[in-house]
Amino acid sequence: MQKRVVKIVLLLAMLSAPYMAQSQIYAKLNTIYACMGIINPQLEFVVGPHSSIVIDPTYSPWSSIKGKHFNFGILQNEYRFYIKREAKGFYISANAGMQLFDMTRPYLFNGGKFISWEQGFGRGFGVMVGLGVGYTHRFKERWVLDAYFAFDRMWSWYNDYDANGKINMYPRHQKEPPYPDPFNGSAEWLPSKIGFSIGYMIFDPNRSKTKKTTTSKGKKAVEI
Repeated sequence: MQKRVVKIVLLLAMLSAPYMAQSQIYAKLNTIYACMGIINPQLEFVVGPHSSIVIDPTYSPWSSIKGKHFNFGILQNEYRFYIKREAKGFYISANAGMQLFDMTRPYLFNGGKFISWEQGFGRGFGVMVGLGVGYTHRFKERWVLDAYFAFDRMWSWYNDYDANGKINMYPRHQKEPPYPDPFNGSAEWLPSKIGFSIGYMIFDPNRSKTKKTTTSKGKKAVEI
């Protein structure tokens, strides 16, 4: 299932590429992440009456928060299908991405807690794929508000470290190797996109065409 979603997202992105240069472009910023000091800008290209492609980088510069490592970078590409036309209202989405991280792993619904954290931390990389939902509201012609949530299957490969920064040479593997190997892997379902963004339309091809037509007519009028 996950591989199929990745292939669909990549295929849609390739097919949409010729239209991106002629599409409406929105620049957005995730205000929830911004309040936490996490940088999460987005570029949304409206490539059809119901479709858009979103380039969605995220960067957390924090080496730690309350002793928990929280330094990571994520790059996601997302396809959105809007129920209504012109990139507004409710939408469903599919995304695929990659990440680099130095962070303490969170656990959901573990030990009677909604979220808990492991004692050490991991450094490595990973890939992800998932689905999401959202709602976009336009106002004052060019401004938009965008609320969204996505849940992804994440595969990670990393080295484990204890709270003092000492590497774990004997992590728990699904199949134990015949020699000490600190490199490990895991897969889990986790929220990947939670946000409330404010955005602005930075390019509108229809408006550009109108300006060119008006300018052209004006020049002809002067020449006459």
